[in-house]
Amino acid sequence: MRILVSVAAIVLFVATLASAQISSSPVDKIEAEKWRADLRFMAEAMPKYHKNLFHSMTRDQFDAAVQELDRKIPTLARHRIIVELARIVARVGDGHTNIAPTRDAKIGFHSLPIKLYYFADGLIIRSATKDHADLVGASVVQIGNAPTAKAFDVVKQLIGRDNEMDLKFFAPFLMSMPEVLHAVGLIDDPNEAAFVVEKNGQQRSVKLKPVGPVQLLPPDTDLSWLPQTDWVDARDTAKQPTPLWLTDPQNKFWLRYLVDQQTLYVQLNQIGNKDDESMESFAKRLLETIDANPVARLVVDLRLNRGGNGDFNRPILRALIKANKVDQKGKLFVIIGRSTWSAAQFLVNNLEDYTEAIFVGEPTGGKRNSYGDSRRITLPNSGVTVRVSTLWWQEDERDKRQWKAPDLATELTFKDYENNVDPALAVVLQYTTRKSLNELLKEASSSNNSGAIAETFKRWRRDPLNKYINGESQVNRLGYELLAGKQIDRAIEIFKLNSEQYPESANTFDSLGDAYAAHGDTALAIKNYERALLLEPTNSAAKESLDKLRAKP
Repeated sequence: MRILVSVAAIVLFVATLASAQISSSPVDKIEAEKWRADLRFMAEAMPKYHKNLFHSMTRDQFDAAVQELDRKIPTLARHRIIVELARIVARVGDGHTNIAPTRDAKIGFHSLPIKLYYFADGLIIRSATKDHADLVGASVVQIGNAPTAKAFDVVKQLIGRDNEMDLKFFAPFLMSMPEVLHAVGLIDDPNEAAFVVEKNGQQRSVKLKPVGPVQLLPPDTDLSWLPQTDWVDARDTAKQPTPLWLTDPQNKFWLRYLVDQQTLYVQLNQIGNKDDESMESFAKRLLETIDANPVARLVVDLRLNRGGNGDFNRPILRALIKANKVDQKGKLFVIIGRSTWSAAQFLVNNLEDYTEAIFVGEPTGGKRNSYGDSRRITLPNSGVTVRVSTLWWQEDERDKRQWKAPDLATELTFKDYENNVDPALAVVLQYTTRKSLNELLKEASSSNNSGAIAETFKRWRRDPLNKYINGESQVNRLGYELLAGKQIDRAIEIFKLNSEQYPESANTFDSLGDAYAAHGDTALAIKNYERALLLEPTNSAAKESLDKLRAKP
């Protein structure tokens, strides 16, 4: 009897192993027709429900992609069909339109035994199962048959995104899914992925197998940092306490007064009410805390906030506008990052417009004008969810920024993470008043030393804190101030410097053309207007100025 039980157990164990294997065989004929029906359903529903499905691709391109996948479906395995569906949806080109393996249990993809993150120093394994604890802290050099940068370029084609920060957020999740790696051609077998990693100056190859289903992420808060049972994290041996931003990510909103720093720290992890407290009540409590304490600075942390209901932004915005004690330059700080998105982006927009906030961290994952309010389309046979944006949110049609850039850039290194160091909060606590680029260049230009102007600009650009600030616009503003003051030679010098530092910007050459036109140098004005139009054929200002000059005798 004991032997029979053992045999049965072995049979069950083998069967379990077999069921866990990811098949790379094409679907059968019946399944193929079901997937084709799902594809047709998706192709009909997406244009119907999306606000403007063809804002980044044409209808012909969409139809051609659908027809090509329809032809290929009988030759593809299930996971490859899903990945190709995601590729089509991602071509729409906005973050709320997507197929997301990180949010859809019906997709059912698996995870490798590692967690990846794009730190300032590269793609690094920040966590792993206990069996692979030695990989924690290793930089990823190669995934399958491609260097890391190439693997990123391949995987990013599957991601619905508003900007590049969205890609940095989502790509590491997809790069640890064997089905994805196999479907995009990075590995030959979905049941084993080869990685080349580097740690302590030594490179080695490792082969990783799936360890279970993908850990699904909630829609409105980045909870990917939470510890996982039987996994080892780089922070496990840190001597310093957990940084505030990772203390309580599951709490929608909370605050803490830091007595020694006279700093009120507020973390908003989701835009919406809690069961036991509304955002209206929280905003009131926030104001009461400010009034009751000697608050030298207020920090609003939105790094983990992926949205919610934008209507609930109003009480927080009103409270911060009322808080005259802290709504001053150098006293109100907002920490942002790649996860700051959707309704949280709306709050960022409002804070930029109506308060004296200084923004710290990384660029946001959203942009000021964007498509949003996604609608779920459930494919009838597979049950896979396709999301499409139903509204266009526009605050200023002239604002083409792809994100809200930080005024003070701080990026997390792996060493920071490993030691529980928060560089963003550190910059806030150490903040002292800084001169703008415009002010620095004015001082340099008053010396009549052209070399001093150029060196000032280059030194400003080398400062890591200025990494994402649009220096071009500040320099341009100074150039036009000089033009208005009839200091044409200085204006030309400033605009030339701008075009040298930002050679891909049509605006810099358009402005330089204006300066040469004011100087009476028609030939150089025409040359720069032509350069502006070469870079941006729709630049109406350059075209109008060029036409006027050419019309002159």
